[in-house]
Amino acid sequence: MSTATRVFVARMAGLGVFDPNGDQLGRVRDAVATLRVGRQPPRVLGLVVEVQHRRRIFVPMGRVTRIEPDAVVLSTGSVNLKRFQQRPNEVLVLGEILDRTVTKLEDGSRVVVVDAAMEQSRNRDWVITRLAVRGTTTRLGRRRAVLNQVDWNEVDGLSATQSGQGAESLLAVLAGLRPADLAAQLQDMPDKRQLEVAEALDDERLADVLEELPEEDQINILTGLTDERAADVLERMNDDDAADLLRELPADEQERLLEIMEPDEAAPVRRLMTYGDYTAGGMMTSEPVVLLPDATVAEALARLRNPDLTPALAAQVFVVRPPQATPTGRYLGTGHFQRLLREPPSSLVSGALDDGIDPLSPEATLHQVTRHLATYNLVAAPVVDENDRLLGAVSVDDVIDHLLPEDWRDRDDAESTAANGSAS
Repeated sequence: MSTATRVFVARMAGLGVFDPNGDQLGRVRDAVATLRVGRQPPRVLGLVVEVQHRRRIFVPMGRVTRIEPDAVVLSTGSVNLKRFQQRPNEVLVLGEILDRTVTKLEDGSRVVVVDAAMEQSRNRDWVITRLAVRGTTTRLGRRRAVLNQVDWNEVDGLSATQSGQGAESLLAVLAGLRPADLAAQLQDMPDKRQLEVAEALDDERLADVLEELPEEDQINILTGLTDERAADVLERMNDDDAADLLRELPADEQERLLEIMEPDEAAPVRRLMTYGDYTAGGMMTSEPVVLLPDATVAEALARLRNPDLTPALAAQVFVVRPPQATPTGRYLGTGHFQRLLREPPSSLVSGALDDGIDPLSPEATLHQVTRHLATYNLVAAPVVDENDRLLGAVSVDDVIDHLLPEDWRDRDDAESTAANGSAS
């Protein structure tokens, strides 16, 4: 199929990017354009493509040979794997143009941009020629939303920075992304747009995304929210991630946000903040799957089916004496998922416990935790106090986060770059 003559950028989001041999290199995440003087349509410079390890790279439009309904095909499989960095004169079509409020020159009405169409000119350059816009009309006394298309030069208001820009159309494009992928998309946006998108996300979604962002971006977004909204988002984060984030704020800001949080949500976060960052207590979550000894295997398996659990926390249950909330009564042992699958559903979980491995103390160092998990082939381990009360569990993903350098999300993979080659 030949290249489409007019392509709407929002419809390209998520399309696979393939080399001439049909091997997939990544997926389209945005298009990069440069605004020009007057009302000349912007020139599209290239595509932001997400490749392995969620790294986003720049692919010039000159490398694009075909844009099909379900794929973008390049002229070569050799691409520059350097992380995409936006230049001052560049704009992200999806990240910055969508949701802009502009004025139609024809009648002065205000409309919102919901998509942008690019076409190839005679000199083979790609330019943004048309915009899909949403406005309102009044008919029979009722206001109705209207969607139509206009030429780029038929509207005003796209060149200046706009405050209070919405994010509805952009979020519709990004709706299917996993939190880690949405976080990577946010990293490529200017600070202003990043905060606008964060404000438009619901608390649960924003909490998931914050957990995947580098520390600097986490702080910028959290401090850009109102205190009440920030506290709501912190309540929905995993308590260990919330504690890590709060540790990076000044003491007075920490206390202010903790005071606004619900007491039962703030209490475990306060407790985690008392431990060192690189200790079992500092890395653990205080919300693993905890059961009392009279629970059945069927109940245990039902709890482990919770889709909100990470794979590491869903690999076992921890059995304790009452009370069940951390810090619990005396820790009795761990029921591993594989063992539970081999037991009759009606049998008690207390009869399928592994109690032969000593739990960790909250003061255990990162090195000690790492050796413990590796020695016993565990994906999570219980953490108990001096009275054998379960405080929480530290999982392998928590350990990996602390073993990697702080800026690991921003680093390019040098080995991948060398293996795949690069092109200017």
